[in-house]
Amino acid sequence: MSPLDARPLDPDVPVVDRRRAACYVHDGLWSTERVADLLRTARLRSPDHCAVVSGATRLSHGALHTAVTVAGQRLTGLGVRPGDRVVVQLPNCTEFLVLVLALLDIGAPPVLVLPGFGGYELAHVVRSARPVALAVGAPGGPTGAVGSARRLREEHAFLEHLLSLGDPTTDGVDLAALCDPHAPWHSETAVTSPAAPRPGPDDAAVFLLSGGTTGPPKVIPRGNAGYAYMIRTACDLAEVSADTVCLAVMPAAHGFILNCPGVLGTLAVGGTVVLGDPTDPRRSFELIERERVTHCALVPTVAMQWLAAAAETDADLSSLRVLQIGGARPTPELARRIGPGLGAALQQCYGMSEGLLCYTRLTDPGAVIVETQGRPASPQDEVLIVDEQGRPVPDGTAGELLTRGPYTVAGYYRDPAATAKAFTADGFYRTGDVATRTAGGDLVVNGRVRDIINRGGEKIPAEDLEVMAARHPTVQAVAAVGAPHEMFGEVVCLYVVPAPGQRPSLLELRRFLRELGLAPYKLPESMEVVSALPTTAIGKIDKKALRADVARRTAAEA
Repeated sequence: MSPLDARPLDPDVPVVDRRRAACYVHDGLWSTERVADLLRTARLRSPDHCAVVSGATRLSHGALHTAVTVAGQRLTGLGVRPGDRVVVQLPNCTEFLVLVLALLDIGAPPVLVLPGFGGYELAHVVRSARPVALAVGAPGGPTGAVGSARRLREEHAFLEHLLSLGDPTTDGVDLAALCDPHAPWHSETAVTSPAAPRPGPDDAAVFLLSGGTTGPPKVIPRGNAGYAYMIRTACDLAEVSADTVCLAVMPAAHGFILNCPGVLGTLAVGGTVVLGDPTDPRRSFELIERERVTHCALVPTVAMQWLAAAAETDADLSSLRVLQIGGARPTPELARRIGPGLGAALQQCYGMSEGLLCYTRLTDPGAVIVETQGRPASPQDEVLIVDEQGRPVPDGTAGELLTRGPYTVAGYYRDPAATAKAFTADGFYRTGDVATRTAGGDLVVNGRVRDIINRGGEKIPAEDLEVMAARHPTVQAVAAVGAPHEMFGEVVCLYVVPAPGQRPSLLELRRFLRELGLAPYKLPESMEVVSALPTTAIGKIDKKALRADVARRTAAEA
């Protein structure tokens, strides 16, 4: 049976054009093998090899398989079925991995939310995905996720279960117990539906989130066939194998850390995943030395912190072979320092949750590795660079990057308006990135078509922030732009026209935005009070003039 013959469990997942999909099947890129199948096979192939290190916890592939299997049975006993969505907002921990792998196993795709998202973003994702369950971290966390989750459960009848880590309340499920096969489980039942439908190639393995570059994050279904192919391909390009030890210090819920090849790719080939966090480079160096880490992926700002810390430590980093840099374009100066400073080969990675991945190859000339973001992962990735009229431009000319291919999605989940805006009629995704292509086929990413602020790889949509800030009673008009910053590249600067007789302060607006549930990294870090905002000839706010003004102010203060 062709993998295209399976009926989708979820008709709301947009599917790739059937003719192109048939080509991907014919060429051997797509198959009936799900991501869960890749991972299960690896766990069973090397049961004694270490799979996960998280704090004091160490799990072999065999022990991980047991935990995943039991957690899947317990989720089934709670009523979670193939095709159901489960929103997961957890830090890097063993429970995150066990829960995500168990959901993959039973065909209930996890909707992965970054730990740093606030109640505003979480509420939007829940409304869009309509999950049957919501998994969140411990109470008292930086974003108040447990409190937000309880409110959302009260507001939405479809949200049946609250799974919380370290908070075994009477109205929720103890996530730590669910993921521990040896813990007592009062709700455990046997799997009674062996004939439950199996997700097909078009059904989502996971749901990732867009960067939110034009508003709240959009929900992205990553179909099994394309996602499995992408992970296999990424493993080859990063030279990930069974002897790989991958350190995940950035949030594992981010696609760059999860699947490029990241956590899932490393587990799929039988390697070892070490979970950490990016707050202290010295702690990361201790993990590299102790676990003999070979691979890691960082955003440029964290790479800068590592380089500064490496100059003051005698930690043994000699095991580190590949350091992937992505999430934002590193400066060539930073890229040149990676090898000498950390002793690892640099691999630049560029991509988006909707699909396209580009990599510099480990054998590329130094200039390509330092100065470009690489070339597409698959020979069947189609890339167009077009002008404002949608016409292709020659190599060396900047234009908007459009793409489609065997692992680029066909649209957003339950958002036809956003899909129509972001995808062309023939299936190309409008990335919103301005890029040039070199004669050798490598891409150089020059910036964004859309109006966003890139704070160390975290994308902050200016329009979304402006709409929220304008709700403050002392604000008459507001515009957000990126202010140059040595560490983060850009931070948010607000230009505010105050209401008559008012004088808002930066602290006041920051508190107001946090009360609305805005994620901390999106908060403005500087503010200019002005009598009017500059406008273009057609009456739009002149962001170009504002960016020039904030650049002048920043330079004057330096």
